[in-house]
Amino acid sequence: MKKMKLWQPWFFENSKLPVWLSKIAPIEVWAFSAACWVWCRGELTERVRRHETVHYQQQLEMLFVGQWICYGICWLIGFAKYRDGSKAYRQNPFEQEAYEIDDDPNGLVDRKRYGWIKYKI
Repeated sequence: MKKMKLWQPWFFENSKLPVWLSKIAPIEVWAFSAACWVWCRGELTERVRRHETVHYQQQLEMLFVGQWICYGICWLIGFAKYRDGSKAYRQNPFEQEAYEIDDDPNGLVDRKRYGWIKYKI
């Protein structure tokens, strides 16, 4: 079976947006993906590119807004469960999938659609 070409977001390095977002987020934000853009506060490593591209693929699958809503709900459930914003972030199914794949050079190619569903908060 032939693999589909993987769509990539547009990457912006040395951006102040992650710095500003870190002021309100429960974690220190290095990079983040919103729609077809990824902003990074420094230079992107291949690992960070893969991680943020996973989020981009998740957003595509859920027509962007759906992923943002589900991500927020998962974070709120995690925060209620753990009482820790950083742990709620790490236990978010969308983040769990991205962290699992970002270490694997073939992870994006091998990734199954809606792969985040298998993770628990």
